Amino acid sequence: MATQQHPPPGACPAPMKATSNGSFQGENPLDYALPLIILQICLVVAFTRFLAFLLKPLRQPRVIAEIIGGVLLGPSALGRSERFLNTVFPKKSMTVLETLANIGLLFFLFLVGLELDIKSILRTGKKSLGIALAGITLPFALGIGTSFVLRSTVLKGANQAPLLVFMGVSLSITAFPVLARILAELKLLTTDLGRIAMSAAAVNDVAAWVLLALAIALSSSSSSLIAVWVLLSGAAFVLFAVFVIRPVLSLMARRSPEGEPVKELYVCITLSMVLAASFVTDTIGIHALFGAFVVGIIMPKEGPFAGVLIEKIEDMVSGLFLPLYFAASGLKTNVATIRGATSWGLLLLVILNACFGKIVGTVVVAWSCKVPLRESLALGFIMNTKGLVELIVLNIGKDRKVLNDQAFAILVLMALFTTFITTPILMAIYKPARKGVPYKHRTIQRKDTETEFRILACFHSTRNIPSLINLVESSRGRKRGKLCLYAMHLMELSERSSAIAMVQKARNNGLPFWDKKRDDRDYIVIAFEAYQQLSSVTVRPMTAISALSSIHEDICASAHRKRAALILLPFHKHQRLDGAMESLGHTFHLVNRRALQHAPCSVGIFVDRGLGGTTQVVASEVSYSVVVPFFGGLDDCEALAYGMRMAEHPGIKLTVVKFVAPKGTSLTFGSDAPGVISIDLLRGDNDQSIASKNQESITLEERLVESSQEIAGVLKSMNKCNLFLVGRMAPTAPLMDTKSAEYCSELGPVGCFLASSEFSTTASVVVLQQYNPTLNLHPLVEEEESDDANEVPDTPMGERAQ
Repeated sequence: MATQQHPPPGACPAPMKATSNGSFQGENPLDYALPLIILQICLVVAFTRFLAFLLKPLRQPRVIAEIIGGVLLGPSALGRSERFLNTVFPKKSMTVLETLANIGLLFFLFLVGLELDIKSILRTGKKSLGIALAGITLPFALGIGTSFVLRSTVLKGANQAPLLVFMGVSLSITAFPVLARILAELKLLTTDLGRIAMSAAAVNDVAAWVLLALAIALSSSSSSLIAVWVLLSGAAFVLFAVFVIRPVLSLMARRSPEGEPVKELYVCITLSMVLAASFVTDTIGIHALFGAFVVGIIMPKEGPFAGVLIEKIEDMVSGLFLPLYFAASGLKTNVATIRGATSWGLLLLVILNACFGKIVGTVVVAWSCKVPLRESLALGFIMNTKGLVELIVLNIGKDRKVLNDQAFAILVLMALFTTFITTPILMAIYKPARKGVPYKHRTIQRKDTETEFRILACFHSTRNIPSLINLVESSRGRKRGKLCLYAMHLMELSERSSAIAMVQKARNNGLPFWDKKRDDRDYIVIAFEAYQQLSSVTVRPMTAISALSSIHEDICASAHRKRAALILLPFHKHQRLDGAMESLGHTFHLVNRRALQHAPCSVGIFVDRGLGGTTQVVASEVSYSVVVPFFGGLDDCEALAYGMRMAEHPGIKLTVVKFVAPKGTSLTFGSDAPGVISIDLLRGDNDQSIASKNQESITLEERLVESSQEIAGVLKSMNKCNLFLVGRMAPTAPLMDTKSAEYCSELGPVGCFLASSEFSTTASVVVLQQYNPTLNLHPLVEEEESDDANEVPDTPMGERAQ
């Protein structure tokens, strides 16, 4: 069988054919472009994801793992083996690899442009603008000084003008996407520190691209006149994009209304525009990536069109193609070229100048703007973050022969080091204190019934909003204006770039889905606005954007800050059309468990089976039957208190079923049920008992049961009601097998049975856990010392909830 012939040493390698006939035909697939690039993609993605997993405990952004992975695959580590390098990354394959990597880079920079909102940048305050300018000018000046040192040592004979600009840009740049990721993971993005950092980084990013365009023009031109023509042509392209391309994009965005699918033709036109703009800027001489970046910036951010584009391209680009760019960079990076005292001294000098310029410049200006010293230091280290844009600058510099192998390796290590230290140092010097004043009313059950009842209700999607509003409407009691609802939208912070855009929008608006200036008023806005206008309930929307592993911290901290008495959490399962309960995922399951452990108040887990139907029910049409199974535990008392509050609503009929065991026995029936203090609020000698209320809407039933099966039978006879309120740790035996797949410990022995698919398809359930300060051993909010925490008053009725 004929095999592909290898060229003699010193000859140019023959162009690679695309596909092979297979190994059974005697051909090596790795001698052909397609199978080789597939192997390279799989290897790079698997290796960088493995490194990201190893670095996750250090809370490092994924870009760090991808840079390290690229370096390790190159001649610095694995590539030291000639056999590995010639087999997996032969020189003849580099054209295909770099072409594919750069196509991925083009579309990634289009996504980066979508993240940057020019209107927000133009509205940047004087403080953020001053910090951004200081974070550019001082390190740029130090970069110019460093360029003279490099030119006299490792870059002898280099063109001075482009080297000055390249070094200035590489030391002064701040990676906007990486910075946003770090702030989001440390839960600093929506703080004042995060707001200043994001605004300053956005200004810095735009300035860096302008300076990089200047550097490219200087490095690719043989005369200053040509460089001027390149810059003027680039400016003309930007104007053309603003006045010609943007109206076309706006027209397509307007013709893609909310709720309707975006036409495939519009997506195709936009992606083609990205490639065409890249071709134009490459023809001009300022690199193809600028065209993609400009199209991303001028893209209309309003409406669903931008979001659809992101969804269609980000996973493929960020997950598969972008890591190839880091691999291509790593193959150019040979750490072994840094040898001798001079080279290591230059590496130390570059790192010191980069850190000193960014940190000192930022700290001095921030402190002069009356930012506290600790926050100013934190801001300095945040602004010192490098990342992908830094690598782009360095790769262009190397391709244009401005940087040699040794200088390139030094600057790559500088970028890696400055980004790697950001998170650990930031966590060490700046820990935003989660402190709060102690407050009194942390439970539904309380002596002072005239105080405001505050609920923090969480939801993942619009699916539960009608039922949630109906539940809140049933909870407002008989006195108007005594209930305040904080509606918290739980949004997962993913690795996607669109997640950062979402966080940025949340930071800019403050009230992400309550912005009355928006034209695309979505369902959430309409639902909550309508409810607030038609009821006497005060509604305050909130958003928690975090990784699901730590989103419970946002929930608990917000509940403490808003002095909530009850946190309502959605159950991690939802009911399908056939009535079966389907899980949303184990991570949502763990969110509820963690919130129960750390909550500063009572918690209710809401198992939604369509309370009130699929639409919001107005107050005059509320007509629900509510059942409270009462076993006598502390959580049962909380469920009873909630039920009695609901019974004040004229449309609610409350039935309390008190379960009693035969004399001499308990409701645990010999099982290993947890011991809970038994309290009976059903007697008439308590001022909060049902007997003292004497309301016609409340019915009390007492059932003598001799086994857990009898308890289950009594509950099944009432499964046609609208809502069950039950205590989480009821002092009774479990009503279903604890080893069953449907058993959830956070619902307790009775709640699991009520939430099972076999029990009911119509009765919603709220499982309540009463706040117990003795069990909250690790609170997430540190309370300030007070002489008597129990005497700290709640918010007066006249004060508006913030």
